[in-house]
Amino acid sequence: MEETYVRHVEFLGFEKRFFPSQRYVYMLMVKWNNLSEKLIYRGYPEIYTFHKSLMEMFPIEAGDIDKKDRIIPALPAPKWLDSQKSTETRQSTLAEYCQSLINLPPKISHCQLVCNFFKVRPEDENPPAQQVVKINETSTDKARGNTSEISGPIILESYRVIAEYSKTSKYEINLHTGDLVEIVEKSLNGWWFCQCETKRGWVPASYLEPLDGPEESEEADPNYTGELYITTKAYKAAQDDELTLETGETIEVIHKLLDGWWVVRKGEETGHFPSMFLHRTGEKKEMEPEENVTRRQTPPPRRSTIRNTQSIHGKRRKGISQDTYRRTSRRFLQQKGDWPNQPRKTSNASTQSLLQERKNRDNIPKPAGSSPGGELKEGAPLIPPRPSPELIMERCTENTRKKVSVRKSN
Repeated sequence: MEETYVRHVEFLGFEKRFFPSQRYVYMLMVKWNNLSEKLIYRGYPEIYTFHKSLMEMFPIEAGDIDKKDRIIPALPAPKWLDSQKSTETRQSTLAEYCQSLINLPPKISHCQLVCNFFKVRPEDENPPAQQVVKINETSTDKARGNTSEISGPIILESYRVIAEYSKTSKYEINLHTGDLVEIVEKSLNGWWFCQCETKRGWVPASYLEPLDGPEESEEADPNYTGELYITTKAYKAAQDDELTLETGETIEVIHKLLDGWWVVRKGEETGHFPSMFLHRTGEKKEMEPEENVTRRQTPPPRRSTIRNTQSIHGKRRKGISQDTYRRTSRRFLQQKGDWPNQPRKTSNASTQSLLQERKNRDNIPKPAGSSPGGELKEGAPLIPPRPSPELIMERCTENTRKKVSVRKSN
């Protein structure tokens, strides 16, 4: 029997789906070697999951062993919140990716994983019916007293509650296992504004799951390069995989998780830290509405601390452990050259060297404008005061801040 494989993939555009959840899907015309042509629909998170599986199946061609051997094309990780603009922008990237994929050696381009991904499915031939469009007033418009008219319908995503939750402030709502809620606003700190029947309020994202999968598919991979943030409030670790930090410390964020507990790096240590207590360096902090300040006094519960969860989906994806974060982070810093190989030690030789340096300094002749007592004569220029450490950190480059952060922790 003749082998069946994909010989060409053409992108025809994209469309918005509202069932079982709101998302964008791409329309792909797949042409096979037997001259048949099939129209399929795939979302970007699904394409990226396929890409990761392909990389795991062919580690040598993916460059995991030696980067020089990589031939599998790269693909950016999905964004947290998809928009029409980002979906449209990705089309050219995906077209190039598919073209490069089809041109790979047959052992990759003709493998079962690639063929199964591009095969037509029942939902491709009979797309699901769309939900009835619901028109609602957004929470931000209501809170700010915005009286402008809504010109078009607002489509809200539906999520399911996986565990009981009791509100801790008047701005939140109670959740019961199995309830369906509609999301009005997703905040990066882990608090989402939703409505459940006639009630509206903030709830922790860790208590919700999408209807079409066990978890949020837009969660990106760790970025071990790191983004510089400053802590705005002190936090003492309550779990073994969390970090204790004081106010005003500079850290690096390496993984932004949807439950609001980001993975940060301080020197060689990594751990979870509430994102609501972080502010990106170089950005101006704006005043927030009263209800936001009230609900942000305490971080949302972490997903790992929720008990008696009842999901409608099967096995959840296993989270990354702190040991894995720490090992990978150290390896990345060592490869980059920002990691000190030897700890600094104060030996007798170094102490003697400092004493000798002080003696040599005393032997340097004093300037003509100075008096025996060490005071400058009238009219002599004054030495400007040394700037504070905070001012130095504010004016130095981002690369210098990272190196100082690593050395302070040692």
